[in-house]
Amino acid sequence: MKANEVPRAHSAPIQDPVPTSEQRTFPPVSDASCQTALDVLNAETASAVVFQIFNWKGDIWGGGSTLASYEDAKAQMAFRQLQDALKTCKSYTGVGWTGKFSAKITLDTAPDVGDEALSFHLSSQLPEGRGLRDEHHVFVRVGDTTASFEKLNVGKKARFPLALLKKQVDRLSSAQHR
Repeated sequence: MKANEVPRAHSAPIQDPVPTSEQRTFPPVSDASCQTALDVLNAETASAVVFQIFNWKGDIWGGGSTLASYEDAKAQMAFRQLQDALKTCKSYTGVGWTGKFSAKITLDTAPDVGDEALSFHLSSQLPEGRGLRDEHHVFVRVGDTTASFEKLNVGKKARFPLALLKKQVDRLSSAQHR
């Protein structure tokens, strides 16, 4: 999406994945099903991936999207892996940019978009009691592609803008002549 197409965004840079040699790695999280969910959201098995960051006007908490293309029926497989992982992944501990953390996953009602969609919230307490961090995730499959949308907030529920999500999913559908 172009920055001028993203309401309330002052920038929307697009990024290629960071080369493996330059990536910072963290140990796997405590629950294997939760690690699977995180791997699917990061499009670990996709053939091609592009990330976009949304910097909202008047909102310091960002958002983003990950578009991924898969060969054969691997997009369906990625969707099923996430769906199955979310059945058992309820909480986990891990190490991230700010150190050790605990996270909880709560399923949400998915929007009626694409061939299939999932929605959930990932929440964790910020260090030193500085508030509850909430990430809203929506994962959509359209044919051989997936789109993952994320919105962050602290102190209240996050929600990725539905109109923007629908616009991107419609583009993916049109690109695949669906």
